[in-house]
Amino acid sequence: MINTDQRVAVITSQAAIADHIRVALKDLFDVDTFKNGLALHHAMEKTTPYKAIITDDELLGANGIPLRKTLSSFGYGKIPFMVVMNQIDNEQRNMAMSASIAEIFSKPIDQNALRTRIPYLVENYNSKTGAAATALQYKLPLIKRIFDITFSGLALLMLSPLFLIIAILVRAESKGPVFYYSLRVGSGYKVFKFYKFRSMFTGADAKLKDLSHLNQYNLAKTSPVAEEPAVKELCEFCEQAGTGCINPLYADNKVVCETLYNQQKESNVDSAFIKIKNDPRITRIGNFIRNTSIDELPQLWNVFIGDMSIVGNRPLPLYEAEKITTDKYALRFMAPAGITGLWQVEKRGRGEMSEGERLNLDNNYAKTHSFANDIRLIMRTIPALFQSENV
Repeated sequence: MINTDQRVAVITSQAAIADHIRVALKDLFDVDTFKNGLALHHAMEKTTPYKAIITDDELLGANGIPLRKTLSSFGYGKIPFMVVMNQIDNEQRNMAMSASIAEIFSKPIDQNALRTRIPYLVENYNSKTGAAATALQYKLPLIKRIFDITFSGLALLMLSPLFLIIAILVRAESKGPVFYYSLRVGSGYKVFKFYKFRSMFTGADAKLKDLSHLNQYNLAKTSPVAEEPAVKELCEFCEQAGTGCINPLYADNKVVCETLYNQQKESNVDSAFIKIKNDPRITRIGNFIRNTSIDELPQLWNVFIGDMSIVGNRPLPLYEAEKITTDKYALRFMAPAGITGLWQVEKRGRGEMSEGERLNLDNNYAKTHSFANDIRLIMRTIPALFQSENV
């Protein structure tokens, strides 16, 4: 009989992989499955820690190294963290070692390897390795933090009369609180309360699903691939070559073509970002404070207490962050979360922006951000505030 404390967490969207791991660890561990790292984190706040964590993702995916760093920052660095991947090379092994990844398993997963390695790592995992992962967590440069505290503190003091006027106008138009907060995901997947002046009628979040068809980022997502009723196992190129699949993925007990899988995923998945033009949930004063970015001013408090920075990538709502799980875009979370940033000043007033453009700008900021560049972005934000485009 398994001790109830002997539990392993598996993060995967593939039922076949979860079942494969569960069978391999039968009589050794109970296996709990989660769709993403955020779901795991919420579960770990309510129960005893897991003995090990196994994630089905690439190293730089949201549930790979970034999740490892985030869990370490919450005090879970001593739990062996393992990754299941399609292919492994020496560069990836070195990257995993530097990030304190305890083990990498290649697909198709060897059940004997699971039964051997996981109990050993649970018993012998070196706590020093967990401490090393914590050290890799992104840390805001001291000069940037000093600037954030000084700037936000002075701004909050000087803008207090404006805060009072906006508070009166918000309450005069509709019932409800003056300030609104939602949980957002920032740097290193840190979840925090994100403050704004309320610009919508109360209960607006409950109406979001009913308006999903108006999401601008979902436009032009249709594709001939998505309209096909049947899922082929090979893409057109592999079929014409006649040599079998050159980029195989192993899932649901069969081999599927990675090229075709990515095409179908790109066509079928909902947009990670949500933006509705002429949103009926917005009040009249809400429309004004949004277009002038006044609704963002309470985030100066987030900056003052250290949740955010003045300049950085916008922190995302949970339902958006959960959808950004690929190596290509997860880099955006390895930069400061900010009130203003690169994509706001690049695209404001220049027409609509695609989801891909926004993600690429976020990644670009993560790669190139510096204190000097932040000052330049602040100077570019001032004229951008007077553009009519609402981003």
